Amino acid sequence: MLDTKRIEDAVRELLLAVGEDPEREGLLETPQRVARMYGEIFSGLQDDPKNYLKIFNEQGQHEEMVVVRDIPLYSVCEHHLLPFIGKAHIAYIPKGGQIIGLSKFARIVDCFARRPQVQERLTAQIADFLYDNMKPYGVAVLIEAEHLCMTMRGARAAGSSTQTSALRGSMRTDAKTRAEVMSLLTRGRG
Repeated sequence: MLDTKRIEDAVRELLLAVGEDPEREGLLETPQRVARMYGEIFSGLQDDPKNYLKIFNEQGQHEEMVVVRDIPLYSVCEHHLLPFIGKAHIAYIPKGGQIIGLSKFARIVDCFARRPQVQERLTAQIADFLYDNMKPYGVAVLIEAEHLCMTMRGARAAGSSTQTSALRGSMRTDAKTRAEVMSLLTRGRG
């Protein structure tokens, strides 16, 4: 559970530690604003992605690849507590007519992203969750994101992008399927 008071105290201490005056007019409400913000951007810690899993049993045997691209993604790097922002692309091959409501992909991505994260783990968590809960023939997740910990500090490599992928089931084991899905997920990139 979010400890708002503790966050507010920590933000006041942080402001003092960097040489600021937390009693300055512009900073008076900053601890409360930061606490509310953390409640929002880390809401995935108290959320269960199963809340967003809606599977439909279709009569026809829908067993063709489904691709959803450009799902907005906002997360926070756990190493520096700075944002990384990007897009998730998801593909799956349904088994036995078991399909998911497409808007649920965005909610599932958001649920996992709203936690302190590293992009590699986030990509794997989404793929594992979908593969384990939907039971499809295969799942592929590709995430591309810009990390502010890399662009605004350290290397200051503005505009750089990191791509991660996670393949499960036939997306991983069948070379032809893997090539097809990666072509679809990366089309128009680079």
